[in-house]
Amino acid sequence: MLGSGLSNQVGASVAALAFPVIGPAGVVAIRQWVAAGVLWGVGRPRLRSFTSEQWRPVLGLALVFAVMNLSLYTAIDRIGLGLAVTLEFLGPLTVALTGSRRRTDALCALAAAAAVVVLARPSPSTDYLGIGLGLIAAVCWACYILLNRTVGSRLPGLEGSAAAAAASGALYVPVGALALWQHPPTPAALGCALTAGVLSSAVPFLADLLALRRVPAHLFGVCMSVNPVIAAVVGLVVLDQHLDPAAWVAVLVIVGANTVSLTAASSTGKDRGGT
Repeated sequence: MLGSGLSNQVGASVAALAFPVIGPAGVVAIRQWVAAGVLWGVGRPRLRSFTSEQWRPVLGLALVFAVMNLSLYTAIDRIGLGLAVTLEFLGPLTVALTGSRRRTDALCALAAAAAVVVLARPSPSTDYLGIGLGLIAAVCWACYILLNRTVGSRLPGLEGSAAAAAASGALYVPVGALALWQHPPTPAALGCALTAGVLSSAVPFLADLLALRRVPAHLFGVCMSVNPVIAAVVGLVVLDQHLDPAAWVAVLVIVGANTVSLTAASSTGKDRGGT
């Protein structure tokens, strides 16, 4: 689980090294094509057998893939890896908190909201567009979770995810072609983008599959909570991106809020199961 998170964030940092040459759109296009190839090979979707009821959530998931990765990578380019990933992480946290009536979750929501205010605190150098893009990525991640549940209930195995990745890759054919034509890639930039596709798509996907066979879902969610911290550390080591002390505190508050919420939910579920 930790290897999955580390691979994902190192892949994002490697992708950032290619931004000056081919831009976030070019990097995302290559990443989407890599993800489509990997998921297609694993899921092997039978597209001709899909019904319209199955296609609708699949196409919705494809659009979410496309927007989520472009908004996240553009946010990374503008505000740094650690801050962008932390803002994106608000998506699954919101899904976990929505609809809950536990007092603990209400406190977690308030803590997370306060942390976002700290991260976006106004200053002459505040990049509001970058923060907005990070929040768009968070909305997309929340939609991804909800759509993935629907896709999983309507299609067997990984066929839905593979079809969505392929459709998203197809959407990026004109985007990627235009981006790479306007910004011709160097061999180094192309290598960084391909490496990012492997480290941020293929490796986490396979690692998560293996992990979920061995650990409970709530423990997996708790371990995912460390991704913003991993991103901040990787951003510091690889990209020399520094967060100020207040931002570090905000990152840890958001991680803690998610951990507390998931742990409380797991404990409540066990208590109900026991009765």
